[in-house]
Amino acid sequence: MTLHHLRWVAGLPVLVGGMYGMAIAQPATDARLSEITVHSTLGGTTLEQTPASVTVVDGEQMRDRQLQVNLSESLSGVPGLQINNRQNYAQDLQLSIRGYGARSTFGLRGVRLYVDGIPATMPDGQGSLSHIDIGSLERVEVLRGPYSALYGNSSGGVISMYTETPTGRPSLEGGYTVGSNGQKRISAKASGQTGQGLSYVLSASRYLTDGYRDHSAADRNVANAKLSTAIGDDATLTIVANTMKTDAQDPQGLTWAQWQANPRQASAVAETFNTRKTLEQTQVGATYERRLSAAHSVSLTAYAGHRSMEQYQSIPESAQRAAGHAGGVIDMSRDYAGLDARWTGRFSNTPVPLTVTAGLSVDTVKEDRQGYENFVGSQLGVKGALRRDEDNSVTSIDPYVQATWQLAPAWSLGTGLRYSHLKFESDDRYIRAGNPDDSGSVTHSKALPVVSLSYQLTPEKTVYASAGRGFETPTFAELSYRPGSIGGLNFDLQPSVSTQYEVGYRERLTGAVKGGWSAAVFQSRTSDEIVSAGSSNGRTTYRNAGDTRRQGLELQADLRLAPQWKLQAAYTYLDAKFLQASGTAAAGNMLPGLAKQHLALGLDYDLTSEWRVGVSAEYMGQVYVNDANSESAPSYTVAAASIGYRKVMGPWTLRAFARVDNLFDRKYVGSVIVNDGNQRYFEGAPGRQWITGVSAAYQF
Repeated sequence: MTLHHLRWVAGLPVLVGGMYGMAIAQPATDARLSEITVHSTLGGTTLEQTPASVTVVDGEQMRDRQLQVNLSESLSGVPGLQINNRQNYAQDLQLSIRGYGARSTFGLRGVRLYVDGIPATMPDGQGSLSHIDIGSLERVEVLRGPYSALYGNSSGGVISMYTETPTGRPSLEGGYTVGSNGQKRISAKASGQTGQGLSYVLSASRYLTDGYRDHSAADRNVANAKLSTAIGDDATLTIVANTMKTDAQDPQGLTWAQWQANPRQASAVAETFNTRKTLEQTQVGATYERRLSAAHSVSLTAYAGHRSMEQYQSIPESAQRAAGHAGGVIDMSRDYAGLDARWTGRFSNTPVPLTVTAGLSVDTVKEDRQGYENFVGSQLGVKGALRRDEDNSVTSIDPYVQATWQLAPAWSLGTGLRYSHLKFESDDRYIRAGNPDDSGSVTHSKALPVVSLSYQLTPEKTVYASAGRGFETPTFAELSYRPGSIGGLNFDLQPSVSTQYEVGYRERLTGAVKGGWSAAVFQSRTSDEIVSAGSSNGRTTYRNAGDTRRQGLELQADLRLAPQWKLQAAYTYLDAKFLQASGTAAAGNMLPGLAKQHLALGLDYDLTSEWRVGVSAEYMGQVYVNDANSESAPSYTVAAASIGYRKVMGPWTLRAFARVDNLFDRKYVGSVIVNDGNQRYFEGAPGRQWITGVSAAYQF
């Protein structure tokens, strides 16, 4: 971080304080802020009473003046969360919470993802965000710290997304957005409530892009549906279904010299082998909730889905000729299903008022995986001979209980325990000379306790402390290859176990300045950390490292400074290190893929009741790209500006917006590929780019 940046960060409290002071003199015209309920801690509490670091992002805010394709557009202002758009739709976003998940070179690891209570993370810990429909989201909750352990395996943090539940008259909406690099998004949505009380939302969109980089074009189609209805006076039934299909080219990473010369280029082998990926997913789920009495309620969620993937990698023909090699084309399909049954009891008349939630979660995945050569004769980038054929499965069975004790009007004690039990199995069907039967199985289990204590200084001010133990198994993708090009699954890879601590403060402001702010300090220590053992030719292997430590500070403010002014600010300091020498990492080295400092600022001004303008800025610190810390992506600061228009004309609502990202056309690395064996670590971010869109909604 340069001296200039240090001065800028150091001056932030002065800037915010000065704006706060100016706003105090403004008359307060807003009504008292509505109460926010948080569901991510299982029991469902108000934000002020939640004994954990949690950020709630409103769906309307996520759509305001945005493309509505990637969560990175609207979640960059969440402290503790690093989320990067890789400009590569053959790979998912890069996402980590307090350093968990940063090792991932593709897909999402170490963080639990949920949409309407249905896991977007499989029981092995592998997650995906490609099917999320931002156009119909009501809110997103980002839970950080020890309480995440109550979600079991791979819960370094939890992101819960909820589709809106419309009320009122039916409405239809359509939108069209265009932008730099051939970006186009077409969307349509129908929502409302029938006279019989059935609430519904049906949303669909198509996104096309030529890509910022060469060989990075993509076509993504998403559709989402939610139906919710009351059953009598004491029960509700909610049904959700969604589908997604993506076709995308993969430009791969660049070396430092290549990125400096031309950040828009693809790797040479990406075009030689026509690296690309096709994804399809369809799933359906239902939640039944019933209030049995004033004290007791039950909930049952069940879901099932299918996901398929075909990926063409750039592995050289010569490497694939080894007898045990799995080829350069992955052809995989997954059938998955699960259920979560829970009971909640609220006992207010006991000597110590108590709320208890107990349940059982069962999830299973059955994977059919083949590998093929990526050549036929002299033709490259086509499906050739079969080189791998196996059935894999993973099942998790997790009982859990959470209790909140109201020790006194201002004192609350929270306790929780989850027991995670997972079984991995592989049935090898490809047995040839030099490629023996690699079938096998392994089980992992761990008890995950959590405890917290919170104290409400006033109804608007809360201080809390919590501690918990986390557990992260390797995913099937991480088990898929053994180091040294040896065939079969890497069952020697062990789970990592972490112990987390957190102390936090949260305050709600209801005076002349409205909103709230929060602060948290945290530390976690992890043994048997799962790290990348190297990534080469599109294939990544993993190993267990020694002990690691993550510690840091989070600050967040969301303030209505005056009737026309709104400020959002988030700052994260993260010190994530190897405590022991491991592989090429020396003791004291930073964990790769993580920035030590991250700052996001956003300021909006309502010009009139119809026009709004905004500016934002983001600073990301230096990011090491390998365990040895021998190379890094430099820090950067980028800014954006936007303007939005909203006009209500009887039953019609018209919206239009325009925005410019990377306003000053900075050249920077937007994401990195950790421990890439070819030193192609760097993925360039776009220069200055524009987006503009219009939409129209009609309410009957």
